Amino acid sequence: MDPSRLFAQAKEYLPPDKLAIVEAAYEYARAAHEGQKRKSGAPFLEHPLQTAITLAELQLDAATLAAALLHDVPEDCNIPIAEIEKKFGSEVGKLVDGVTKLSRVTWRRDVAVSSQETQAEYLRKMLIAMAEDLRVVFIKLADRLHNMNTLEALPPERRHAIAQETLEIYAPLAHRLGIGHVKWQLEDLAFHNLEPEKYHEIAKMISVTRAQREGFIDDAVRQLRDEMVIAGIDGEVTGRPKHIYSVCQKIKKYAAIGRSFGDIHDLFALRVLVHDVSDCYKVLGIVHNLWHPITDEFNDYIANPKDNGYQSLHTTVLAQGATPLEIQIRTYDMHRMSEYGVAAHWRYKEGAKPDLHFEQKISWLRRLIDWQSSLNSEEFLASLKDDFFSDQVFVYTPKGEIKAFPKGSTPLDFAYRIHTNLGHRCIGAKVNGRLVPLNYEMKNSDILEIMVSKADKAPSLDWINSDLGFVKTAHAKEKIRAWYKKQERAQNIDRGRVILEKELRRLGVDFTNFEELAKEMEFDNADDFLAAAGSGVITPHQIAAKLAGEPEEMEEVTAKPSPTPSQHKGSGIQVLGVGDLLTHLAQCCHPVPGDDIIGYITRTQGITVHRKNCINVVNEEEKERLIEVSWGDVEDVYPVNIQVEAYDRVGLLRDLTTVVAEEKINITSVSTQYSDDIFTMFATIEIKNMGQLNHVLSRIMSLRGVINARKKQQDRLNVSS
Repeated sequence: MDPSRLFAQAKEYLPPDKLAIVEAAYEYARAAHEGQKRKSGAPFLEHPLQTAITLAELQLDAATLAAALLHDVPEDCNIPIAEIEKKFGSEVGKLVDGVTKLSRVTWRRDVAVSSQETQAEYLRKMLIAMAEDLRVVFIKLADRLHNMNTLEALPPERRHAIAQETLEIYAPLAHRLGIGHVKWQLEDLAFHNLEPEKYHEIAKMISVTRAQREGFIDDAVRQLRDEMVIAGIDGEVTGRPKHIYSVCQKIKKYAAIGRSFGDIHDLFALRVLVHDVSDCYKVLGIVHNLWHPITDEFNDYIANPKDNGYQSLHTTVLAQGATPLEIQIRTYDMHRMSEYGVAAHWRYKEGAKPDLHFEQKISWLRRLIDWQSSLNSEEFLASLKDDFFSDQVFVYTPKGEIKAFPKGSTPLDFAYRIHTNLGHRCIGAKVNGRLVPLNYEMKNSDILEIMVSKADKAPSLDWINSDLGFVKTAHAKEKIRAWYKKQERAQNIDRGRVILEKELRRLGVDFTNFEELAKEMEFDNADDFLAAAGSGVITPHQIAAKLAGEPEEMEEVTAKPSPTPSQHKGSGIQVLGVGDLLTHLAQCCHPVPGDDIIGYITRTQGITVHRKNCINVVNEEEKERLIEVSWGDVEDVYPVNIQVEAYDRVGLLRDLTTVVAEEKINITSVSTQYSDDIFTMFATIEIKNMGQLNHVLSRIMSLRGVINARKKQQDRLNVSS
């Protein structure tokens, strides 16, 4: 292998004595890996060399480059770490040891029994490695990038597993560290291996419209560059192509609002690089004077940097009539930070004082390390996913301090971040001086003020019900659960029984055997199960999902567009294991997927499907007409009658129907009654399963003035109808 590219890259910023360390490490690795081949048949040395080249592009120090060249030597050449330390010093030895330890734990998303524990172990080790020396993670990211470029030699299942791991862990980690240069490559490579057909489809669509878009971009670049010259501003204006995975995400986002690929005009954007911050704002003024800005599409990440250190001005304007054009404006230093993130600020000097600016940029990592030791595996993984591997919003305290939260966070998340007791005592919130509900989703630049009870107050268990959307962050959920865990066991058992009976009654589920349900939920006995429900360890949502036969960790269910009424019959039901027979759902008990069901052979209408506990089935005298049926692969919707009771107020019916519409659930009939200021709505809605029913009923219950929302009790009808 030719190391000239590595040496040339390193020579640009390393002094001769440091470059000599890199050269010595290369020679040592070459000798150690002599004769070894990768599965592709290529020389093994290619991998550590390419890893080191990526790190040299990030301008990492000599010790990091040396460790990258040597990181496979202990495992693949059976050479002890002690020998590497003796040859290259303790610094290089510790880096190699850190990478080796990370390599011994594999992210196994596909293993059902121990996947959560294994994932948590992997990520905890990643955190520990990051805490001890961030350069270990830089090496691991560069190592993964080269592995992703050479997956072809692996079997399809292995390629898929590595790509999934890359998309879920390594790409978000690169993003969190601000290394955009690595992040977008990992995303595109993972996408290519996970969904190759989709990848090539999008690449082809981009290619077809490229000429038209590039002409549009060239005109915009020329106009802006001319205006900058007139204003005396020195800088660069270039077109910025969207990467394929980001285009895929944009297509999904547009599809959700009924728009197509042809509606996406910002597949290419402009990037402006200038020398100082004042010029950034001058260029912003030029842009807004040249083209009409879209008010809600402006973000000032210079004044309010992202948690990973990213700084830039983002604005979207309407150019050449009504075509949206995204523009990013930043300094050259900010651009380097956006490409290389924390690595761009890495300065390793033996005995040097801590860089306070650098410490602030990775404060999110310090917080996570503080929390992780007190969380169990489920909470730890949720914390990573929700709090640190997600998009951020930036809000202000009343004193003007900036706080970063995952997108979708609420005032309760804000309160618990400030202080646990502030969260417990929270009774309301103001955003920008206006009262908002506690499940309000915070937006960039909001000013939050928390209203508290003067007396001590218990948090509500409803706050951790994911269907109601009161809290987003795992940190807030953990604090709420911790409060209830401290309560007496007897109180939690009683509270759990009340919660469960209420939830099951609301869903119209006849399930009173808590011992059986406890076993379904993998508890030793009913008391442990009820205590867990009463302390918030498990939620009504999880129980409803279990009864419906759905994954417990499912956070939300999105309905597909409702099919025509004809699709309700003969679909999704198997009779004695055979599908496509004439079946229809009984109108007396309205079974939904997840219910125990049985079929009744009618004289003229095929098979009517009932719930097994339907009163008509229980009282049926001709038992020979009953037949075993089961839910097959259910994709269609099913009618369910619901009943909502609420105190009458202006706009109530509008709010109720809006909630149902937002869940993309069809209402086939509705009627209302009024009595003594109590409003009652009876409606038939079309749902896919019990989880979706639970979700919409929970949202209805959160509306102001609603007393009860439940599945309507069955009516007595003729069983053969």
